[in-house]
Amino acid sequence: MRARPGPRHPLPIGRILQRSTRRTVLVAAAAAAALGLGAVPAAAQGPEAPTPLAIPEPTGAYATGTTAIHLVDEDRADVWVPAERRELMVTMWYPTADDGPTAPYMTAEESALFGAQLGIPADLLAQVQTNSVPGAEPLADDGSLPLVVLSPGFSFPRATLTGLAEELASQGYAVAAVGHNYEAPISFPDRTTECITCEDDIDGDTLVPNRAADLDFVVEELEAGAWDGADRIDFDRIAVGGHSIGGASAHRTLADYERFDAGFNLDGTFFALDPKPVREPFLMVGAEAHGQPGEDDSWDKAWKKLRGWKRWITVDGTGHSAMTDLAPLAEQAGLNEDATDGFRSSDIARTYVTAFLDAHLRCEDEPVLDGPSAEWPEVEFHNP
Repeated sequence: MRARPGPRHPLPIGRILQRSTRRTVLVAAAAAAALGLGAVPAAAQGPEAPTPLAIPEPTGAYATGTTAIHLVDEDRADVWVPAERRELMVTMWYPTADDGPTAPYMTAEESALFGAQLGIPADLLAQVQTNSVPGAEPLADDGSLPLVVLSPGFSFPRATLTGLAEELASQGYAVAAVGHNYEAPISFPDRTTECITCEDDIDGDTLVPNRAADLDFVVEELEAGAWDGADRIDFDRIAVGGHSIGGASAHRTLADYERFDAGFNLDGTFFALDPKPVREPFLMVGAEAHGQPGEDDSWDKAWKKLRGWKRWITVDGTGHSAMTDLAPLAEQAGLNEDATDGFRSSDIARTYVTAFLDAHLRCEDEPVLDGPSAEWPEVEFHNP
């Protein structure tokens, strides 16, 4: 194990996307917010090459490893392309004692497709530096790692949750980020698929239940040994969460499937809100405007249906994607549009999500979840 001593310092987040229920508005906002990324040239301008963008280092005690796995659900047709079986790509992160070169952030093909969506250089995101060693040996061969399953925002590659995933892995969690086919650019072993659903308005009533089925299938496959390190996972402690529509999908997953123990939503409208109450612990983290009570009826409705431990917080000075990697990447480029520093937003996301998981998967006392904190004055608690 590689120790990373010292306290968590408040890493510097900002408004990256404005919330939208329509795909066209979503992408336009993404492009505007990504101007910060575009400020970093793809080639050197002058005698020295620019410093590559990087995911902030995780703060936990462990080094982190990563690997990708390809899954096919032979029992389910793809809802978007019914002639095909449902295929997923999953990135695993986990604690390790290994050291070495780190994994790429995205493939060149994913970077080009997502870059075109954001209006940034095609190779920019492929050059982002991460902190995890590909193919590293996982620690904890006694099946003691709690599992966290992540779902990204609509049109966002799963890589955009790398910073949060690496943080959790450094704290001793196994993390599985799911790439939902045809809902973002995804590189499979033999090809790269595009976001064909991005051509239309978001069909949340179809997408969210389908994603919930994806997330449950991933855990089922891990339990069956789809990953060589799956024997390190404690399948009695599983949380599910995500950004934007991925957060809505996490909520629906808790409503539809029994194997999950807790969930969180990072600023996602609760599309396809299940009428059944959710009794598992749930954390709602909203951007400054969207996350306020009364701003999004789906949040007020979801709150009333949460029957177990629950918290509703918002983060002042932040926009829709402040809890993803886009915040610190834009900050490094010098054009973060949020009032809150992009690294700071990243650290808030890491702190509150980790505390939530520690409280409900490890039964640890986490006072930061009890109410306002002098250390995190940007964070507001709500109880409508």
